[in-house]
Amino acid sequence: MDGGVRVDLRGRQALVTGGARGLGASITRALAGAGASVLVADVRKELARELCEELAQDGRDVRFVELDVTDARAVAEVFRELDGDGQALDILVNNAAVDVSKPIEHLTAEEVTRVITTNLLGPMYLCLETYRRMVARGGGHIVNILSTASNRTWTEAGPYAAGKSGLRAFTHTLFKEAQRDCPGIGVTGVIAGGMETPFILERFPDADVSMLQSPDIVADTVLYALSVPAGSAVSELVVVPRKEPSWP
Repeated sequence: MDGGVRVDLRGRQALVTGGARGLGASITRALAGAGASVLVADVRKELARELCEELAQDGRDVRFVELDVTDARAVAEVFRELDGDGQALDILVNNAAVDVSKPIEHLTAEEVTRVITTNLLGPMYLCLETYRRMVARGGGHIVNILSTASNRTWTEAGPYAAGKSGLRAFTHTLFKEAQRDCPGIGVTGVIAGGMETPFILERFPDADVSMLQSPDIVADTVLYALSVPAGSAVSELVVVPRKEPSWP
């Protein structure tokens, strides 16, 4: 990636949820390229392993962690294993998300539950485990990937907008608590507009890609959040395509 942000993350360990493809893969590449050791947490085993093998050939320290973020016990177990191995997490990027694009009258309870659990409760489970450990260690950074749907919604986006709006509110609260609890902890919400990733193109194969942005740009935005000196804080960043129709 040829972004303008330069940050040295050598000696730091990151975990990226949904890190096997799309935006998650771009973030994984960016963090690894900056020198971080990256845990790729995903349910897509083969894609994640292929990405890890590819980056390992370039000398990057990237490992796969099978994780369903909707399972609070599985999330807690990942952190217990890290503790047992004497490993600390310096950076958490909550990126995993799903969507069901249907009018509300046609949604099922199962579909709503899947979207809200993945997009809101999952990141909260990860934050609960990560934040208390970061407080104990005196530092770290949590980045939650949001969406323009967290500020302005559209039809067929009920559960998705509700989940992202809730995550934005949770992120703002966590930022305020970090200011109180531990100045060494950064908390950033990244509001990302439409991207040319499978998340959009698999559901909308006829989407006009000229209206979308590269996920590498959003990954570079994550690096920027991590590059800010300790005396400052970036609580929220917005990065959208020039032609973004859903912002502001």
